[in-house]
Amino acid sequence: MGQINQLNAVCVFCGSSTGEPLIYSEAANELGIYFAQQNITFIYGGAKVGLMGIIADEVLNNGGKAIGVIPRFFSSKEIAHDNLTELLFVDSMAERKQVLADISDAFIALPGGFGTLDELFEMMTSSQLDIHRKPVGILNINHYYDHLIKQVDFMVTEKFMRPIHRQMMVDDVSIEALFNKMKTYEAPQQEKWISRIKE
Repeated sequence: MGQINQLNAVCVFCGSSTGEPLIYSEAANELGIYFAQQNITFIYGGAKVGLMGIIADEVLNNGGKAIGVIPRFFSSKEIAHDNLTELLFVDSMAERKQVLADISDAFIALPGGFGTLDELFEMMTSSQLDIHRKPVGILNINHYYDHLIKQVDFMVTEKFMRPIHRQMMVDDVSIEALFNKMKTYEAPQQEKWISRIKE
């Protein structure tokens, strides 16, 4: 039997809006409840708006822990969630992503925009470069990411991505199924590829 990853703290990247239809908000509610029930600390960008705020509220309302990491310039715009277990202030977006990466055991992307994709692919790139070996998953609510997943598969077809790196991104439409995949995820061995990049 393979390894079982301990997912004690999981970072979620998602939209600062709720999107339409309501299925996105409903899934965010379900995810927040799941975090609390499974005693998984919710790590995220610290805002009280959009899908981020919905998940945080559900985690807290159900007795769970929520830790936010937010740049100081956002707090002046009254975006920061003021009822979290812990709210960490940083000086830049880059520092925010670094702190999120450091304190999380895994990463999940829900529907979102440019910021969500930026965070998702930074974690994927860091995994590809063996900077971390943590699971990175997509919760494909309402098949929101179907086209993105097809694009990633096309990158493999066109030889811009190795199949071993494609395997680093896991996805599912079900919360429980995605977490099960992340718990059993094993980062591929790629020392030879990394050594060639560093030469």
